[in-house]
Amino acid sequence: MALRKFAKALLRFGGIEVSRWSTAPRHTLLGVGRFPIRSVVDVGANEGQFAKWISTFFPLAHIYAFEPLPGPYAKLKAWAESRRVNVTTFNVALGDRAIETAMNLHVNHTPSSSLLEATDTYDSLYRNTRKRSTLVVKQEKLDEALDSLEAPPEPELLVKLDVQGYENRVIMGGQRTFSRARVCILEVILDELYVGQARFLNLLSALGQLGLMYAGNLEQSYAGDGHVVFIDAVFVRPHLPTSSEESVS
Repeated sequence: MALRKFAKALLRFGGIEVSRWSTAPRHTLLGVGRFPIRSVVDVGANEGQFAKWISTFFPLAHIYAFEPLPGPYAKLKAWAESRRVNVTTFNVALGDRAIETAMNLHVNHTPSSSLLEATDTYDSLYRNTRKRSTLVVKQEKLDEALDSLEAPPEPELLVKLDVQGYENRVIMGGQRTFSRARVCILEVILDELYVGQARFLNLLSALGQLGLMYAGNLEQSYAGDGHVVFIDAVFVRPHLPTSSEESVS
């Protein structure tokens, strides 16, 4: 025991913190793994990084993946076609209305691309992503995109958003979907990285009104001075809505 404490102290002195993997949020999913998730809605799927990871926890879940950028979408679709379990892909952005709109493509780091413009704060933190272009993408509402399917997603439902500040618009266009979700995982930006980005307190309120309660963070990212730039926040519904509650929503 003394040797273990000494080793941890030595590693901490060198800037490395050691913790038990068995209790790490990325391993436990903050208890979300206990839910029998049958459908995963992945908004801002990029090349399928989250979809591949979450499918290790819920290998039988059907994944509905949304990605508007043509390059990442091609890789996402190729992975989806190689899967044994069903994956449905959509080459669209999501928001609060159905339109064609301009998207800001971050050439050297496509996951940070956004329908919103980056701020000076973003540029000061991430200098290697300043090479950008714009392209026109199709935007739909989440509810309408899922309603167009022959069969709707099965309960229990997990929704993940990684849309670079556009979370409130996606939620607005997906009220029925979020009202049925058991779990929601959001990347929430705390610094002012995008013009007009969603605020954490507003997202707390919007999801709270839909019955989803904040349950902690899977991860959080730090700036050089130690402050938190963004978090991967988890929201959980204490109980699934009844059929009567769904009809009202």
